[in-house]
Formats: sequence, structure tokens, C-alpha cells
Amino acid sequence: MSRILVVGGAGYIGSICVEELLNAGHEVGVFDNLTEGHRKAVDTRARFFQGDLADPSVIKLALQEYAPDAVMHFAANALVGESMEKPEKYFDNNVCNGLNLLNAMHETGVKRLVFSSTCATFGIPDRVPIDETLVQNPINPYGESKLIFEKILRGYGEIHVLKFVALRYFNAAGASGQFGEDHRIETHLIPNVLKVALGQKQAAEIYGTDYPTPDGTCIRDYIHILDLARAHMLALEAPQSGFYNLGTGGGTSVREIIDVCREVSGRDIPVIERPRRAGDPPRLIAGSDKVRKELGWEPRHQDIRRIIESAWAWHVKHPNGYGD
Repeated sequence: MSRILVVGGAGYIGSICVEELLNAGHEVGVFDNLTEGHRKAVDTRARFFQGDLADPSVIKLALQEYAPDAVMHFAANALVGESMEKPEKYFDNNVCNGLNLLNAMHETGVKRLVFSSTCATFGIPDRVPIDETLVQNPINPYGESKLIFEKILRGYGEIHVLKFVALRYFNAAGASGQFGEDHRIETHLIPNVLKVALGQKQAAEIYGTDYPTPDGTCIRDYIHILDLARAHMLALEAPQSGFYNLGTGGGTSVREIIDVCREVSGRDIPVIERPRRAGDPPRLIAGSDKVRKELGWEPRHQDIRRIIESAWAWHVKHPNGYGD
């Protein structure tokens, strides 16, 4: 078993990866500044370091003190709309602060990294499913910042012998028994629809009903958070560096998500239809053959109903999220 430092381990994806790492017998530390994450989302079995990647000395000290075998890096800003308004925030945190982490790892001799990347590096794809051979052409500063960091990883891999795996997510969803999705600004479809079922929002919003899809709404590839966590653990054992797209290869439309949320919650969910948003592709589906072949990953929770059931159970138990 290994000692892993999870940077951004108090956030949605990071917290559940921490939980699964611990369940698998790894020793885990969490480094987070808690601007987006929650202290209550940090598994009590993990050692917690509160700090900010903007301060190189703080992350270097944490790495020296904890001496991990590997780092998982989730500490990024990830709101597409905000990145269009505040690009400097995204390049500062996702690129410059990421460089602070890489430099601290180099200086302290930590040579393995698993990086949380995104399908947003591809922009609007020419075809689906989206595999690793597709040209990356991001259309917003968020996707651009992640692509820049991917390129930086290549350089550090070649020059500083850093072994890395970058996992490009599609739509993470669902919850574990203990931890779930609680963003201070919620932009994801499933939690926003479930907020309507909980009586916290008046209606679910559909942006665009005239797409060339069976029901006219956008189709996305939803991956259960537990499957996502397992991919990160497999990435720790990758024999060589690489980039992998991570999704199920299936797709669910916005209307289908709302219908399943109605069924799972047993509650009425009114809908407001709005015009399309600029830059929303009709379909985003992952081609995940490479990660299946090279890392042996297979999604175990592909049923969208099972994914939404896990999310609903967590939100019912935690209607106000982590409450901090």
C-alpha cells in the first residue's frame, strides 16, 4: 500500500477518492485551502493539511513532512461560465498554482502524479465518442487552463522524470454512502434537479430543446463517482505516463435525467425551458477504450438510475450539504 497526498481532497471528487483510497488500505493525507471544499468532507481517517498552492513554501513543507509516494491533484477552479468572466483566476490557479505543486514535488523527490483533467480540453468535438486521438481545441479559459497544464506535465515527464496520469472526466455524478456533491455554486444538472425535488428550487431548467437528439435536449456521459475514484487508484499503478478519457461510453439526455430524478425521488419536478447556451455541444460521449485496455478499468455503475439513487440518498440525508 502507498502513502498518497490528495491535493483538493476536501472537494466533491477528491473527498470520495480519499475515502476509497483509505478503504483500499492506503495511507492518505489531504491538502486543501477550503475555498471550494469542506472540512466535513475530509474523511476522519486522513491527515489534514490546510494550505494554499498559491504559497509554494506551504505545499513544499507539506510534501516534506508527509513524504508521499504519489500525489493526486484535484485543486482547480472548474466553472466554465466564471472562466469566461475571470480568465485570470483560472490561469492563476489551474496553471500557476499547479506549477507550484509540480516544482515542490520535484524539489522533494515525489515522482508520481495523478491529475484531474477534463473533456473540456476538446471543446466542441468533430465526432463522438471522443477518444484520445481527437484534436484538443478548448473554447473557454477553463478548458484552456487544463490543456496548458497537460502540456506542462509532458515537459516535466521528459525532463524531470515525473510519472503522471491525466484523467479527462466527462460528467461525474452520484455519491458514496458518506460523501456527496455540495458546491457553493452548483452548476451540475443532477444536484440542481434534485434541489427541486427537495423544495430548494422552484423548477429545473433546460437550456435548449431543439438539438439534433431524440428528445431535443443535450446528451452527456455520466460516470459514477465511485467508478471515477477506482480509475484514480488504477492510475497509481500505471506503468507509464499517459492521458486517458474517462466515461462510460453511454449517454443520457437532460429530459431523461429529469424523468429519472422524478421517479427516484417520487416528487414532482417542474421544468422551465430556456434558449440554448452558447458552446453547448449536442452530444458529449467518451471513448474509453484506451483506459480499459491499458489500466484495466471498467465502469461498474453505468445505470443512470443507480447513479441518481446514490445522489438522492445523500442529498436527503444532507439537505443542506455539509452546512459550512
